[in-house]
Amino acid sequence: MKAIAIQKSSLRVLLIKPSHYDDDGYVIQWKRSFIPSNSLGAVYALVEDVRQRGTLDVDLEVEAFDETHTVLPIRRLVSELSAPGVRGVVFMVGVQSNQFPRAMDIARAFVRANVPVAIGGFHVSGCIAMLPELPPDLAEARALGITLFAGEAEGRMESVLRDVAQGQMKPVYDFLKDLPDLPGAVAPFLPLEVADRYMRRFTSIDAGRGCPFQCSFCTIINVQGRKSRHRSPDDVERLIRENHARGIRRFFITDDNFARNQDWEAILDRIAELREKHGIKAKLTLQVDTLCHRIPRFIEKSKRAGVNRVFIGLENINPANLKSAQKHQNKITEYRRMLQAWRAAGVLTYAGYILGFPADTPESIARDIEIIKRELPIDILEFFVLTPLPGSEDHQRLHREGVPMDPDMNRYDLEHVNTDHATMSRAELQAVYHDAWSRYYTPEHIETILRRAESSGVGAKRAANMVMQFYGSVKYERVHPLQSGLFRIKRRDSRRSELPSESPLIFYPRRVWEILSTYLPAGLMWARIERLHRRIAREPNARDYLDFATTPVPDHPEAESLEMYEKSPEARAAVAKAKSHSPRPREATA
Repeated sequence: MKAIAIQKSSLRVLLIKPSHYDDDGYVIQWKRSFIPSNSLGAVYALVEDVRQRGTLDVDLEVEAFDETHTVLPIRRLVSELSAPGVRGVVFMVGVQSNQFPRAMDIARAFVRANVPVAIGGFHVSGCIAMLPELPPDLAEARALGITLFAGEAEGRMESVLRDVAQGQMKPVYDFLKDLPDLPGAVAPFLPLEVADRYMRRFTSIDAGRGCPFQCSFCTIINVQGRKSRHRSPDDVERLIRENHARGIRRFFITDDNFARNQDWEAILDRIAELREKHGIKAKLTLQVDTLCHRIPRFIEKSKRAGVNRVFIGLENINPANLKSAQKHQNKITEYRRMLQAWRAAGVLTYAGYILGFPADTPESIARDIEIIKRELPIDILEFFVLTPLPGSEDHQRLHREGVPMDPDMNRYDLEHVNTDHATMSRAELQAVYHDAWSRYYTPEHIETILRRAESSGVGAKRAANMVMQFYGSVKYERVHPLQSGLFRIKRRDSRRSELPSESPLIFYPRRVWEILSTYLPAGLMWARIERLHRRIAREPNARDYLDFATTPVPDHPEAESLEMYEKSPEARAAVAKAKSHSPRPREATA
């Protein structure tokens, strides 16, 4: 007698990475977005792994959406998942604080149709990790029957999906105190239809998680821990090979600080070998700290491995501000040497700069930006407002002390002011933030950035592209570049739930005007920058360009006469401390 095959029922799993709303209440999304979602890749790969292993008594169907570049067909999806005989679940993936209101609006549509929903990401994890009780927005989610997921899903996805299949999904999954090991774990992997909609087929890798430092504004250390956990070089090599076979060659290594990954050297050696012996020309973007240049061979091996861009948490040039945020690892006396080391390797540098520290004033911020332009050879400087993000020590302290903070999580996007400042009103600090961009990216300094880039081997054209992407996003699209993209999609039916739907007679004429008033001046700026970088590249002595910031640093940089070192008592004390810890000059040791 032949055995009768028992057909499994199916479970449809929707993974949604939500965007967030602009100031008018419309979803921010693009034809092509800039930054790939590592969380979406991680969860997709974990669900796909369970599907391929077939260990559940259901057949899984998984579909992934990144709302930053895809209009969600919410009505269709709700109809399909609520149809008779269909079982499904919606996982809202990698939800940050500013994305939580949008995640809730999407979730309500599925909850009304009795489709189970779970929300995970840094907002849920950070609040559960740092607050004594659920804040109102998480409490509302629980009241609606939405499951909260805190922590990381490696090693847990199969059991969660089994709960879903059995109709027994828990109210809360809390794995914050049980962080998984990463060697051999399933690595993030975005489906090609998602990866294709980032700029130039871009994807991400988390080679490690966690950070050993103690910055008070950071959520990473309280969600992913202060101990570095890392994937093996074999894991990273396999991921790069698999993506390269699909035509993906650009990778953002999302480690909060790759320089502190214990396996950084073995990983970079492996990627360099792929480039040099196997023709896999991967290009990498890293996040690193301001002391990475002190690690022997780190910059040299980064270059060999195809690193062409690095993001550096410069944060500030005032030691008092750095101390207030417990950013003790940043030494202003190392900034020039560090930036010049990356320049010498032909690597483009992005630096994050935070506004709104306690010692900041409008005048001090304006002065510091001018100092940076003159004394530090940074390619791209991006500004952030100091924000008490849920999950950070700053937010925990303000919450405990009862300090007023903006209750609207949509504004916790690092470009809106959310709490009071010691010397500035909220409106003043908001104005200072917007002024900082135009103060740094003047026509004169844009030319300086391009000349420095051409002389270092980065290339004026690459720098021009980045200037347009970063400054253009703020100036013309009025959003931070980290949440920007290419050509804004704006739909009348994708407005925040508590705001009224606008009449077509109002929405569409205004939208036409927005497009014209955004892209015509942006096109003119692009034409000017194009002409400029072409002219610089044609100059016979372009590689010989030198200014104060690019002048080589002496053996003892703290001996330099810099305004950055003299502008405050704290700066002078930092220089004196550096001098006391420096070895004597070689000529004095004979």
